[in-house]
Amino acid sequence: MGKIKSLADLRKMKEEVQTKIKLRETSNHPEQVVQVKVGMATCGIASGAKETMKFFIEELEQEAIDAVVTQTGCMGYCYAEPTVEVTLPKKDPVVFGHVDKEKVHEIINSYIKRGELIDGIIPVNFKTIDD
Repeated sequence: MGKIKSLADLRKMKEEVQTKIKLRETSNHPEQVVQVKVGMATCGIASGAKETMKFFIEELEQEAIDAVVTQTGCMGYCYAEPTVEVTLPKKDPVVFGHVDKEKVHEIINSYIKRGELIDGIIPVNFKTIDD
């Protein structure tokens, strides 16, 4: 947005920022919406995670998808940064690697909207103590 020339411009800017904050950080029932966590450790940031997170926020808002976008620390997949964990309601989380703008678009259109698995998933190759 350009210069603020009126009270209406200021109110519009406030509304836009509040919408983005809500999409990024708040939800009364996060388990009922799409959850997106972007790895924002040093290696992620150096690989473009800030831009990836910004693009997720913009695209999900534009597509009117009820989601929460947050940042997280290191996911342990430094070789595949930027990494993003997506959790659909009532599904296990899936981690995607090398997520750029094109991959964000693919994740939203194929995985989030239609539930279709796509290339770029980092496989889980370990078991927990409970298994």
